[in-house]
Amino acid sequence: MADHDVHHLDFRKLLQHAHLGVVIHRWDTSIVYANPAALQLLRLSYDQIIGKDAYDPEWRFVDDGCKTLLVEDYPVNKVIRSKEPLVDEVIGVIDSSSEDVSWFTINAYPEGEVGQQNSFVIVTFNEVSDAKKLFSFQQILENTQDVVIVTEAADIESPTGPKIVYVNKAFEALTGYSSDEVINETPRILQGTLTDNQARKRIHAALEKRQPVSETILNYDRKGRPYWIEMNIIPLTNKYGDVTHFAAIERDVSERKFYLEQLEKRNCELRNLKQSLEQIISDRTLDLQRAKAQLEHIAFFDPLTAAPNRRHFEEHAHRLMKFSSRRNLNVAFGLIDIDDFKQLNDTHGHEAGDLALIAIAKFLEQFFRADDAYCRYGGEEFAFAIAVQNSDDVKPLVERLLQGIHSLNNSEDASITRLPCDLSVSIGIQVCNPDNDTKLYEQLKHADQLMYQAKRAGKNGYVIASA
Repeated sequence: MADHDVHHLDFRKLLQHAHLGVVIHRWDTSIVYANPAALQLLRLSYDQIIGKDAYDPEWRFVDDGCKTLLVEDYPVNKVIRSKEPLVDEVIGVIDSSSEDVSWFTINAYPEGEVGQQNSFVIVTFNEVSDAKKLFSFQQILENTQDVVIVTEAADIESPTGPKIVYVNKAFEALTGYSSDEVINETPRILQGTLTDNQARKRIHAALEKRQPVSETILNYDRKGRPYWIEMNIIPLTNKYGDVTHFAAIERDVSERKFYLEQLEKRNCELRNLKQSLEQIISDRTLDLQRAKAQLEHIAFFDPLTAAPNRRHFEEHAHRLMKFSSRRNLNVAFGLIDIDDFKQLNDTHGHEAGDLALIAIAKFLEQFFRADDAYCRYGGEEFAFAIAVQNSDDVKPLVERLLQGIHSLNNSEDASITRLPCDLSVSIGIQVCNPDNDTKLYEQLKHADQLMYQAKRAGKNGYVIASA
């Protein structure tokens, strides 16, 4: 074809029909042109892309090790900085419509008088996602029976790190937390007062050194149930050898650990009973499970009302405070005291007082959510701690609580024994935004003082205060 024939080609029409993505930036990185192939590959409309620059939050880039690129390392900025072409660089693009990575081979070069405002940067790209990802590793992770947690490696210090960036379905099933609840949280939300501090220190030391580590530790699920986990933590690196993330592969070994402890104690005895080993293990295991369940219930629940006791409340409330602090939520700490309880006992007997305590405990179990903490605090007092968005949310909640307890006097619930007299309570509520210095018993002390204000004001009421 002669040169004069080439000049008659419509290059814009050629770009419109090309399968190659083409984007043209001004020297200030703003986009002045994108062909249809580019719009389709980037999952953007013409209006969404034209006029946008490299700082626009509609998309972000990652290198082929899935490490987020700084804005100055975007292809257009690298060309502007170096004033040299960029050849066959593989990057991933994550746009606002999906968390899936689209992989492209990028070529870019300056056009016009380099560095001047009327010069441009031409970026072309081909999608190579199919070649980059021959099969879905995430599909494998989502269907494995083992728990998988992936965290960032940049910050491993409490309380902010390491941040969780991925959990699989096995994690959700075991812990009761959804993926949305734990993303950007830290695995420390699964730990409690009985989690071994030495094991935690060994894990932290290994992470600092970017080394793998294996431990068996005690964790707690969303409802506070303890369980033993066997974990293997491995560092994940990018193509440059930098550790960018940690992956923890975990397995619930609560039952196995329990059996091993009991078998160790009974080993000598079992050797002498070899002929009836299976029956003995079955019988002993059943007895031990029943005894364990009874001991756990005694340790964490009030024997009269079956409500959580103070020990259970303390652990649950401290977890709630930490959770609320991270989410910038307020916590309402409350004390409920039965009005004229001594007079009730003196007039109708202690059995009537017990019935009142049991009725209120049963109502509170139905009233509070699984995330809320409550207990029989002692005598005729009940305590609670609930997370709220702001202080204005507390008043309607407490009014419903007060009305619900008052309605016990006329309850048609057959499981609630009719009380010999009308029942009322006084409630004090202290609201605060918790931090690391917030002390549970200081807040309950304030709530106790507010409760006595409600009693002095005539009982059957409440007083709310904010820190």
